[in-house]
Amino acid sequence: MKKKISQIQNAAEEPRVLCIIQDTTCAKRVNERLTLNLPASTTLSTLYKDVAQKAGYVSGTLALVWGNTSDMAPLDHNSEMPLSDSGFEPDGKRNFLQLTDKDGEQPQIASDESGTADSSGLDDSSQERFIGPLPRDATAGCSGDYSSPSYSYSSILSKSETGYVGLVNQAMTCYLNSLLQTLFMTPEFRNALYNWEFEELEEDPVTSIPFQLQRLFVLLQTSKKRAIETTDVTRSFGWDSSEAWQQHDIQELCRVMFDALEQKWKQTEQADLINQLYQGKLKDYVRCLECGYESVRIDTYLDIPLVIRPFGVSQAYGSVEEALQAFVQPETLDGANQYFCERCKKKCDARKGLRFLHFPYLLTLQLKRFDFDYTTMHRIKLNDRMTFPEELDMSPFIDMEDEKSPQTESCTDSGAENEGSCHSDQMSNDFSTDDCVDEGICLDSTGSTERVLKPKSSSQSMLTFELFSVMVHSGSAAGGHYYACIKSFSDGQWYSYNDQHVSKITQDDIRKTHGGSSGNRGYYSSAFASSTNAYMLIYRLKDPSRNAKYLTVEDFPGHIKSLVQKEKESEEQEKRQREIERNTCKIKLFCMHPVKLMMESKLEVHKDKTLREATEMAYKMMELDGVAALDCCRLVKYDEFHEYLERSYEGEEDTLMGLLLGGVKSSYMFDLLLETRRPEQVFQPYKPGEVMVKVHVVDLKSETIASPISVRAYLNQTITEFKQLIAQAAGLSAEAMRLVLERCYNDLRLLYVPNKTLKAEGFFRSNKVFVESSESTDHQVAFTDSVLWKLLDRHGNTIRLVVLLPEQSPGTLAKRTLCQKVGDDSEVPLDGSNGNRKSVEAILEESTEKLKNLSLQRQQQQQQGSSNSNSDSQKSSDTSDFEHIESPTQEADSNSSLCIGADNRELENRTRATAGSSGGASSDPCEERSDSEVNNDRSTSSVDSDILSSSHSSDTLCNADSGPLQLANGLDSHSITSSRRSKAHEGKKETWDTAEEDSGTDSEYDDNGKSKAGSQYLYFRVEPCSQDDPSLDAQKCLVVHVDKRITLAAFKQNLEPYVGVTTTQFKVFRVYANNQEFESVRLNETLSSFSDDNKITIRLGRALKKGEYRVKVYQLLVNEAEPCKFLVDTVFAKGMTVRQSKEELLPQLREHCKLDLSIDSVRLRKKTWKNPGTVFLDYHVYEEDISISSNWEVFMEVLNEPEKMKSMSQLAVLTRRWSPATMKLGPFQEVILESSSVEELKEKLSEMSAIPLENLDFAKGRGTFPCDISVLEIHQDLDWNPKVSTLNVWPLYICDDGAVVFYRDSTEEPMELSEDERNELMKKESSRLLKTGHRVSYSPRKEKALKIYLDGGPAKDPGQD
Repeated sequence: MKKKISQIQNAAEEPRVLCIIQDTTCAKRVNERLTLNLPASTTLSTLYKDVAQKAGYVSGTLALVWGNTSDMAPLDHNSEMPLSDSGFEPDGKRNFLQLTDKDGEQPQIASDESGTADSSGLDDSSQERFIGPLPRDATAGCSGDYSSPSYSYSSILSKSETGYVGLVNQAMTCYLNSLLQTLFMTPEFRNALYNWEFEELEEDPVTSIPFQLQRLFVLLQTSKKRAIETTDVTRSFGWDSSEAWQQHDIQELCRVMFDALEQKWKQTEQADLINQLYQGKLKDYVRCLECGYESVRIDTYLDIPLVIRPFGVSQAYGSVEEALQAFVQPETLDGANQYFCERCKKKCDARKGLRFLHFPYLLTLQLKRFDFDYTTMHRIKLNDRMTFPEELDMSPFIDMEDEKSPQTESCTDSGAENEGSCHSDQMSNDFSTDDCVDEGICLDSTGSTERVLKPKSSSQSMLTFELFSVMVHSGSAAGGHYYACIKSFSDGQWYSYNDQHVSKITQDDIRKTHGGSSGNRGYYSSAFASSTNAYMLIYRLKDPSRNAKYLTVEDFPGHIKSLVQKEKESEEQEKRQREIERNTCKIKLFCMHPVKLMMESKLEVHKDKTLREATEMAYKMMELDGVAALDCCRLVKYDEFHEYLERSYEGEEDTLMGLLLGGVKSSYMFDLLLETRRPEQVFQPYKPGEVMVKVHVVDLKSETIASPISVRAYLNQTITEFKQLIAQAAGLSAEAMRLVLERCYNDLRLLYVPNKTLKAEGFFRSNKVFVESSESTDHQVAFTDSVLWKLLDRHGNTIRLVVLLPEQSPGTLAKRTLCQKVGDDSEVPLDGSNGNRKSVEAILEESTEKLKNLSLQRQQQQQQGSSNSNSDSQKSSDTSDFEHIESPTQEADSNSSLCIGADNRELENRTRATAGSSGGASSDPCEERSDSEVNNDRSTSSVDSDILSSSHSSDTLCNADSGPLQLANGLDSHSITSSRRSKAHEGKKETWDTAEEDSGTDSEYDDNGKSKAGSQYLYFRVEPCSQDDPSLDAQKCLVVHVDKRITLAAFKQNLEPYVGVTTTQFKVFRVYANNQEFESVRLNETLSSFSDDNKITIRLGRALKKGEYRVKVYQLLVNEAEPCKFLVDTVFAKGMTVRQSKEELLPQLREHCKLDLSIDSVRLRKKTWKNPGTVFLDYHVYEEDISISSNWEVFMEVLNEPEKMKSMSQLAVLTRRWSPATMKLGPFQEVILESSSVEELKEKLSEMSAIPLENLDFAKGRGTFPCDISVLEIHQDLDWNPKVSTLNVWPLYICDDGAVVFYRDSTEEPMELSEDERNELMKKESSRLLKTGHRVSYSPRKEKALKIYLDGGPAKDPGQD
């Protein structure tokens, strides 16, 4: 008794696991939740039993998966592992699970009939009367009746409730799935397909369309899966995976597939199956109304196309019967359309129409919901309401005449194909000679020449068809989705087959597919509107003597039974394979390979394999054979993200991997590392709870930081104990040791409290620690003032950049050398005769000694200065013995800031980010000399200026060479590119000293981009590029190690010795992905957005100054095939007039473009994309009258006559005459209007063209300049003569210069074109408009033609249709 009480007490004290289970196998249970509160020691197998009992399922027929993760691998139902070790969280935390199908099969209901419910469809005859598995018993809690008042796809019934299997949508194959399900549910088609036997010796089963259809139908009838793949069927069509992404018309697929089946079934019993089931016959007749003579042509059809709404009529047909009546309604040929009668030998009035001679057994009606809107030139879908009956009486539509009466001339044309769906079948029998041997209904009777409606005969009374399939399209003409509503002939129940979902529906749901939309918005009211309505209807003739039933499993032919058995074995094999997959642990595997360094792979190991076996598998995967012995390798638990070795598995070599990894999962929160050792080494044990520390030893004397060594410690260790551990591992003294923890980027923490634990100091799984142990006095100062802090700060902020230097020609290099103020001993020699600059290595060698001496001088100067006054600046600088380079305009600046020591240690220079004042006398002549040369370095990059967007705040992204640039920093107005502008601005008050909000400038920089503030020392070191990189030219490349807190201005200043010109004469371009280059111009911003190994390109050319904008200039050629031609890049400045900018621009055009123009013969105007805009007048001032931005482009236009634009109130319009009589467009002519009056425009056009004012029509051009349009469309497509009095209102909206206006003479008749002339002109226009990039006409998404390849693949002949 005491023992039992003790057990109860233990159970009460044991942690409990709260499980919340959602049943996803039944739509009616999907919102219900099962809740279990179990002891943490409960095993997984017990959990499965408890869930099955509470849910009412047979144990072992369900699967449980985690509900709040992407891991869909089911939990092991045989595992004896407790919940606490299987990933379940105790203590009231909710563990969400989902109850799903097991192996694709529905869980079985725990009831009295459960034994029979689990029986196979092959063995239980009670199941064979159903098309699929038996429906679930209604007593199980999921009613089989559909009682929802409104149809909803969220209420999808499961497979076992409906008894039917769905089809998986490959991507856009809903149209295929709907047709296949309709054919499967057609008993006559399915049974005939089963009776056909595949001869494997004659054909490859993979490419046999009938065999793959037969196999799919067998699976649909016998499989226990929820849905079946259709990939094997589409593969037999010769389709590849791309076909799954093509949308096609379901009626088109039906035609093409029937043709393919007929070809495949030649010389078999099924050769005429399609015709027997689906083919009908009609006659196309013309009857003379004078003599009664009738000309007849007999045609066959597989489906009847029914018009929804006749062309030009706003009222649609209301029902299928009404549309059928319209289909056979004859039309009268009279007037100009009279018919030439062979008997009368003259043109007579006649009656033309169609008559049905007999109907097929399976009647297919296509509702033509897709139409074309000739107003918008778009395809549209007609969503009008059209009702259709469940039973359709076709007797009123049958022709009771003899198709070959004495007064009838009959010509049976089996090869002619009517428009729409009525088409002939060349492989079918001639219906004019057969004796109605087909399965269709052929009713021919004698009669007079006039049609007489006679009472129904017994054969007519048999023309009642019952609806059994409605193929529904949901969407618009641009795209949509197909599904099928099909009635089962077994139980009369309607089902919705929506890809993999099959659900019961009612007659109300069928009526909802009749269509119809609210409101009446005109003829094309439903264009582009998404709606759901019937598209194809299939009826079956009601004839008990011929209506077939579905073959049951026991009635299958022998070859089908063999196929069923084969598919069952295949399914069992798949199930076994899935079971193996379900029990396979898949985990990421890493290995520090002794030769190949870090390798990564994925280890897939069965859960019942031991750790020893898994290690052997990993050993082979990582190709360590011959490199390391197997006993020198082991698997350890590893965290790749933190680079943390969590634990090793000593003594667990025979433990199963399923237990070791915590169960089978598709992904794990940790990884495995295959560790290797040398034979003489011993593996270090990694215990759970340890943390890994990467220790970097810092040497203050050599100012170096060593590579890390790994040390493992416990979080409860004190700092003193940790120091002893590091001292033992690194061989350092623990007494003088300083420890610095880098918790995150730029967060350095000195660990100085001896008894504080590592956990309290912020240690985590993986940590980085810097350790310094020396006898220096550096530890006596505050940590943030110490050399150690500065060295670590520099280490954390230094990045490595690859700088590509510019190409330099011999002539320009010698001149640019004058821009460098160099000293006697530090001059960098340049050979003016050949222009060859010394290599980077030569500069390094010559400057090393000088920089060392300079370093000693700077140390002495700094030691004499006050430490207090320098403490703030020293915090972000390097140690006091670093070299210091001053401005390049001073004596030390001519030297390279490079330093290479003999012992290969890092030599650092202290670079002052901004220098003091420089001599103006030396800079002015240099700038004048270089300005014209800079223009020679005009951009040649092909980077498109349209991609001007920045992802970094420090860069303004512009075209690499010729793109618009934002204003540079710290540059004022006093050195514009020519003296002419200085004269033009004499006497004018300067207003450019204020920094622009959008320019990125800062007043702390002087004219040369150098700082006016005090010096700040930041790390900058240069070394030559490696010779090993083939993508880089080592002679023109530098590797720069620089503190990323340095400003762009200071960075450019440090690059001066290597570029060979001052900072104002070169530009910095950042290289992005795909070698796109964008200029960095904000001098006051740092390099913080750069990272290691970013590339920078240096290009020669004058950098922008304050208030300046780089502008791309294009020439506007209105009458050329390409009206937009790039000319040059130039610089405009704030406050400059348009005339002054033209004065600046003309010399550049003369030099670079060979355009010798006078200032009064050119105009500048706004450019918006390719459209010319506002004309800029000479007196307009940039930023005052004209807004200018960093991404700016302008048009330069050459005038043939003096400028007529004198005021902003005028309007410049580009006009073009259209001549319908010649089908030609005249050249563009500019018209200057004094107002926005339509009358003034027409008067100017009349005066210019000599067209009388009353006969002049005009219309605004569409699209971008030059508003090209086909000469075949312009006469009708443009909106001629809009009823407005001013140009600035709708529909013209001509408010700015540059609008295009077409005009014509309204009395001029269009040229009469023959069909050949029109086709030829259409080809010419298409070619012309394609070259200019303008559209010819509306072209929707190009659809790939639907083809089924009988040889199993696309035709080899590219010209084959």
